[in-house]
Amino acid sequence: MKQFLLISILFFSVTTTLHAQVQKVVADKIVAQVGDKIILRSDVMNAISDAKRQGQEASLPPQPECAFLEAQLIQKALVLQAEKDSLVVSDEDLDAALDNQIRGFIREYGSKEVLEEIAGKTIYQIKEDFRPAFRDRKLADQMRNKILENVKVTPNEVKAYFDKIPKDSLPFFESEIEVSQILAQPKANKEVEDYVSKDLYSYKKQVESGQKRFDQLAKLYSDDVETEKQGGLLHLNRNDKFWDPTFLATVFKLKEGQISPVIKSKFGLHIIQLVSRSGDDAVVRHILKIPPVTQTEIDLSVQKLDSVRNLIETKQITFGEAVNRFSDDENSKFTGGQIQGRDGSSYITIDQLPDKDLIPLLKTLKSGNISKPQVYTDDRGRKMVRLVYLKTRTEPHRENLKEDYNKIAQQALEDKKQTKLEQWFNDHLPSFYITIDKEFKGCKSLDEWWKYAAKN
Repeated sequence: MKQFLLISILFFSVTTTLHAQVQKVVADKIVAQVGDKIILRSDVMNAISDAKRQGQEASLPPQPECAFLEAQLIQKALVLQAEKDSLVVSDEDLDAALDNQIRGFIREYGSKEVLEEIAGKTIYQIKEDFRPAFRDRKLADQMRNKILENVKVTPNEVKAYFDKIPKDSLPFFESEIEVSQILAQPKANKEVEDYVSKDLYSYKKQVESGQKRFDQLAKLYSDDVETEKQGGLLHLNRNDKFWDPTFLATVFKLKEGQISPVIKSKFGLHIIQLVSRSGDDAVVRHILKIPPVTQTEIDLSVQKLDSVRNLIETKQITFGEAVNRFSDDENSKFTGGQIQGRDGSSYITIDQLPDKDLIPLLKTLKSGNISKPQVYTDDRGRKMVRLVYLKTRTEPHRENLKEDYNKIAQQALEDKKQTKLEQWFNDHLPSFYITIDKEFKGCKSLDEWWKYAAKN
């Protein structure tokens, strides 16, 4: 159980896709039960099919049907205990999770109408079908968090964990860096914005007069590289925080088929056409134009960041304070401008940098240094200026406590959590009513479960 215990709860949350949900199951049966919680054979097989469909076949464990059944058994046991402990999932949390899942389906299938046609159900019916599974997932998560809430590791435990690792098994780390940045976006002057705005009004007139289709113009003229090939198509929800407020407010004032006037967001100038709307969900097309900036505007941003750099180096403010006060990137204010790895770590390797233009710049910096303002073009095609702060740089090395304490401490913590969970299951399995179908008798990973199933 130990190898699969931690990952299984996360891996098997709600893996059954809409496609699997609407397929007719020719033959199905109950293959396991924990208390009054049953597990169907289709639950296990659909999850395996879904993992393969998502390109995860290579990462599936040996005997995947055994691993996925174990994941279901673990989840059912946690849900059962959560109900005994009177843990609850609020309707607000459940509805938010369901809405997010439905938005994912809509993005996958293209529109609400296509989704409903494929499912043969309304959006409301689809959400209700998924409600029990989402409730179970959230209850299992709450129970797991309750079991592990007081698990901590001391420095002595970290050292003891590290000392147990065979020295020839210690990983070798490439050079890693901690790097942050402050971004300034040069603003186009009003004359240039007016010129671009006239172009957008021209596109609006062409669509409204029937000369052109909106999606055709988006493919030809939009500066949004992520949506131009789809004719400017976007799926959004009123409650999503990452949308520009002006853009979002404009969308929900439109009627279906209507095109907005030109609006200004933090990305540039837009016109928006509402394709369809259902409650807080909307499908739109938009054309983005980024007004070009002149060297004058770029120079002003360089001067601004040069002054900010001077404030930091004279210790009048910290780099983090400067990010909050001066950065034009709202998202970076939540991380102090830090560039993070895919796992959320502050330490990244050079090849994980999102912008390869940073590589030659970082080669000239020493730990603790801040670069001079650098002009660059971002992934949206906008001219930007940035200050780059190299906090630390490690040399290539074998894992050790001095340089990698935080990583090792996290590993030690996860190991202790895994042991705690295993102990919890060993203590509680005897008290659960458990049955497993003989079809899974060959699953070695279920040996602990079989011990108690046999008593039933």
